[in-house]
Amino acid sequence: MALTLEEREQFLAQPHVAAFSVDGGEGRGPLTVPIWYQYEAGGEVWILTGRDSRKHRRIDAAGRFSLLVDRIEPTIRYVSVEGPVTRTAPGTPALLREMSARYLPAEKVDGYVEFAAKNHGEQVVIHMRPERWVSADLGQV
Repeated sequence: MALTLEEREQFLAQPHVAAFSVDGGEGRGPLTVPIWYQYEAGGEVWILTGRDSRKHRRIDAAGRFSLLVDRIEPTIRYVSVEGPVTRTAPGTPALLREMSARYLPAEKVDGYVEFAAKNHGEQVVIHMRPERWVSADLGQV
């Protein structure tokens, strides 16, 4: 059973770890990896990634990417969203903190932000406008 617009936006707004996917380039399958993301209903999705990462290079080349989030309890539900990149900007400590706080317990955020700032290199924030949605809730399957 497909989800309504409101249901899929609410589900995507929850802090799921997404399967990120982008065109992998000539002769390769899609680049697909787990990723943290941020989304508020009705807005754009954004991710943080390394400025020099393969993800960033492939997004830059393709101009678009996809995210898939799912769960298996209390029902099997998923939302997939795909769309064009609307803007890319330098990552900031504030955005890193916001993303970290979405996924980590409060007492772990400072340590992770410090670790990421030292070890992940320069980051970029990439915004995507949801254009195509696929969603379902399989009930009590």
